[in-house]
Amino acid sequence: MSLSFRTARREDIPAIVALIVGDPVSAARERAAGSGVEGAAPDYESAFDAIDADPRNELIVVEKGGEVVGTMQLTYIPGLSRRAAGRALVEAVRVAPPYRRQGVGRAMMEWAVERARERGCDIVQLTSDKARTDAHRFYSSLGFTASHEGFKLRVTS
Repeated sequence: MSLSFRTARREDIPAIVALIVGDPVSAARERAAGSGVEGAAPDYESAFDAIDADPRNELIVVEKGGEVVGTMQLTYIPGLSRRAAGRALVEAVRVAPPYRRQGVGRAMMEWAVERARERGCDIVQLTSDKARTDAHRFYSSLGFTASHEGFKLRVTS
């Protein structure tokens, strides 16, 4: 399968948001946050601008034949722990439903790991909702280990 990876552009926002809200787990979160699905609302545009302006963040889209079929965000985190190991955090990994189980997610994660190496990271980490048991098996098949328990605290109402 011929895939291309590139940095997202402003005009990709509707396709990225559609991938995010098209996922049942994410859709419930988006509805709970009061988000609209009918295009790129100003809050998505502001978030895109912040990501795009930050050199430690990359919002990536994956295309097949000019169609956006996947997305992910990479955040590069410098640190002092683990002998000053840099980390890459992979977030919001989504593959369009017709392209799932066709190697797109695997290609995306392999690309993300290589990109992390290029950026000098020693560790690639991610979190995955506890409800995503298929995703957990997928990440394990790539060599990721469930080494930590994650915690989140919502600080806005």
